[in-house]
Amino acid sequence: MLATLIHARGRLLSRDQLIDRVWGHGVSITDRVVDNHIMNLRRKLEDKPSAPRYLLSVRGLGYRFENPEENLTET
Repeated sequence: MLATLIHARGRLLSRDQLIDRVWGHGVSITDRVVDNHIMNLRRKLEDKPSAPRYLLSVRGLGYRFENPEENLTET
């Protein structure tokens, strides 16, 4: 799942899109499975999982991976 999100970096992926890309089309997996995997990834990747910087959620729509360091510009 992490590789899928990184590959789509900056783009929003719905839960259904993540299920299709990670487990395959037609697999009977609930949205909650995606949420649990995101929660576990945040525990491993984020300094503060309750305020994520990398694995961002868009309420009711899905998830996206952002790399805040890529968004910094030199002045």
